Amino acid sequence: MNNIIQLLPDHVANQIAAGEVVQRPASVIKELLENSIDAHSGRIQVVIKDAGKTLIQVIDDGAGMSITDARMSFERHATSKIKIADDLFALRTKGFRGEALASIAAIAHVELKTKTENDEVGTCIKIEGSKISAQDPCVTPQGTCISVKNLFYNIPARRNFLKSDNVETRHIIDEFQRVALAHPDISFSLTHNGNELFQLPAANHRQRITNILGGKTNEKLVPVEEDTGIVKISGFVGKPEFAKKSRGEQFFFVNNRFIKSPYLNHAVVASFEGLLKDKSYPSYFLYLDVDPKTIDINIHPTKTEIKFDDEHALYAILKSAIKHSLGQFNVAPILDFDRDSELDTPYNYQSKQASAPQIEVDRNFNPFQSENSARSYNPSNSGYRREKPAEWESLYSGLESESTSEVDVRQIEFESEEVTGNLFAGKEDEIEKSTFQLHKKYIISTLKSGILVIDQHRAHTRILYEELLKNITVSAAVSQQLLFPLKLQFNHQEMEMLQEIKESLEQTGFIFSSFDKDEVEISGIPTLISESEVEMLLEQLIADFEKDVPDNGFSQTDLLSKSLANSMAVRSGTMLNSAEQQHIVNRLFACKEPALSPSNRTIFTTLSIEELDKKFA
Repeated sequence: MNNIIQLLPDHVANQIAAGEVVQRPASVIKELLENSIDAHSGRIQVVIKDAGKTLIQVIDDGAGMSITDARMSFERHATSKIKIADDLFALRTKGFRGEALASIAAIAHVELKTKTENDEVGTCIKIEGSKISAQDPCVTPQGTCISVKNLFYNIPARRNFLKSDNVETRHIIDEFQRVALAHPDISFSLTHNGNELFQLPAANHRQRITNILGGKTNEKLVPVEEDTGIVKISGFVGKPEFAKKSRGEQFFFVNNRFIKSPYLNHAVVASFEGLLKDKSYPSYFLYLDVDPKTIDINIHPTKTEIKFDDEHALYAILKSAIKHSLGQFNVAPILDFDRDSELDTPYNYQSKQASAPQIEVDRNFNPFQSENSARSYNPSNSGYRREKPAEWESLYSGLESESTSEVDVRQIEFESEEVTGNLFAGKEDEIEKSTFQLHKKYIISTLKSGILVIDQHRAHTRILYEELLKNITVSAAVSQQLLFPLKLQFNHQEMEMLQEIKESLEQTGFIFSSFDKDEVEISGIPTLISESEVEMLLEQLIADFEKDVPDNGFSQTDLLSKSLANSMAVRSGTMLNSAEQQHIVNRLFACKEPALSPSNRTIFTTLSIEELDKKFA
């Protein structure tokens, strides 16, 4: 029998490993940024073109590499972060596997320029598909510059699997923000196709959050601080009134490494119990510092999952710390009945210096003359004189005159106090009571053959969906002008998303006065919605478009209409009068597809007389 097991070539093994480490351009950004941070960089620049498909360049001013290190860095399992297996339990660096650069070099054209502080010239290495094509000395400043070109050039299937440029750019921004939020002491910049998206100077955590998400974020943050023997917690949570419809602004960092933890997320949501609206998610930026021996990072190649030794203790500490902060800053009520809230020092007064009170002294006061002065006091000498109250008859003096006195009271006609007619008589009675509402959720209507049961929310969603689709594709909708323009704040990523669908939104009836960096001004809204619903509706729209903004015009219009219709439709639990019930029934069966909602769910069902008879048989 022939031997069939053989060792794979290095370039094939690297391509296989790249499938786990490098999933999209954002994965390359993450790995290169973490290498720059481990090199103790003070400033990191990121340049991308065509959402990273054409070029990804990361420039730092870190320690740099020697000629040997530069060559070795592209070998598999070559790393400076660990030396023995026990080092895995004392990790403070970002990387430790030694797979990132080897995997990237296997599926792209890579150019590395690096120089240490003591070297006179740097080293330039060019690699194409794991093969080194050139290695030469070069002139370069201290630090490292890595350029990754033509990503997935030799794996066309993976390249075709990538999403549109807008979607890939959003993934890159997500990874960039996660790294930048974890390291506010480092200066970061991000440039895409020549446009500067972010310029973040070195700052503290609060300033870094504000610089990334917009200036208005500062007033939404509540500080969280807790130091125990198990974990040290710091960071911020958002106030409940600023909770969003999406989970975008939720960040956990463990030892300055971004992680995803549904278990800890549940602890945060539980601490906001009773403070959030339905289907709203709190914002949080929480930094957990734990002993590296108590966690295991080596679970997944992306290193976003961590195993904790004592998750239950972390859960309890995190929940109580957030509850304490919400109560301390009067965001949530405190159940302390012996405490007088008027004696609390306001939070903004804590840095103020105490000043000496001003005391006014009446130097003419003589206590020995008080008795005499009281006896000799004459009200007539003072400027105040109390008038005698007038009698009630004086209110009617002068009303009688010759003209009024001669009028016979019997000739005056008075309006009858009894209401004989009804202004709205017949309006409700004209509408035949052919519909009924069940549990404020279903509309029951009668048919010749039986009973019709309609889901009121799905029915109204179908009606609004077809109306919005018609407004966007056929004719522009009617707008109602706002007396005072509405100003709403969004972060950079949300503003870009609104820019992409701005034209379609204008077709539905929105009128945008201006688009700033982190603020949008709306001067007109569709007639179907009220001003108070605009912010909630746009937040839900952004949440629906967060996964993908279709390039196809019709697909974008369809998704926009579905999202708006779902947000604007009457909810289950809303009481409807007979006219509103009948209106929904009539409009539903005037639709092109009355049986299914826009999300392909059943809108109504019928119950025939025969089926009812069988129930009583």
